[in-house]
Amino acid sequence: MSPGARRAIGAFTIVAWLVAWVAAAAYVGDSIADAHPLVHLAFYAVAGVAWVIPLKPVFTWMKD
Repeated sequence: MSPGARRAIGAFTIVAWLVAWVAAAAYVGDSIADAHPLVHLAFYAVAGVAWVIPLKPVFTWMKD
């Protein structure tokens, strides 16, 4: 597969994953709306960084 095709497929995958991740984070964030502010801080800090972990194979595949 050509590098351009890999990048296009990878970009689509990343965007689709981010849309799903943001929707899930918003849903969970809404469900903890009454929680302590430190719970919000911890949740959004983890959710803001953890999205990249499942995408590591995609990034590696796109680079090869």
